[in-house]
Amino acid sequence: MGQKAEISGLQDAEAAVRVDRLDFEVFFREGHEQLLRAMYLVTGDAEEARDICQEAYLRLWERWERVQEIENRDGYLYRTAMNLWRSRLRQLKRAVRRAGREPADAFAEADARDEVARALRTLTPRQRAAIVLTELWDYPSDRAANLLGVKPSTVRALATQGRERLRARLESSGD
Repeated sequence: MGQKAEISGLQDAEAAVRVDRLDFEVFFREGHEQLLRAMYLVTGDAEEARDICQEAYLRLWERWERVQEIENRDGYLYRTAMNLWRSRLRQLKRAVRRAGREPADAFAEADARDEVARALRTLTPRQRAAIVLTELWDYPSDRAANLLGVKPSTVRALATQGRERLRARLESSGD
């Protein structure tokens, strides 16, 4: 009895899969052309529209047990297709932004940082502190002055002197 029940259970499961498959095939045949035309209007490219349609139907097939219970399957399908299109647009925009940038030369950047660090070491400690606080950390001169224990006008003067020395040092090393 147990073996017959097991076989019967497998047959029932196989029959359910066949019904699901048939239901999906009917759903596909009835709506495929409409979705393809709609996606062609959205994308303007037949191949892109075909790819999106295939991907949308594949995603629905993978979730068919849940999707077939949805009242508006067509709406779900179209929303899936539009989400795929938006995702492709975002990927394309990211790729275009990346392609527009020049590749960074890691060695040149390291050399530039080293050169700036060496130039900063030539400044007096107070000039270096004023430059770091006002230029790198964007502190206003009154806050930097409070941290350094001097007047804001002193911070501005030290920063100006430090920038002049840095500029002269970096220009001379660039020759």
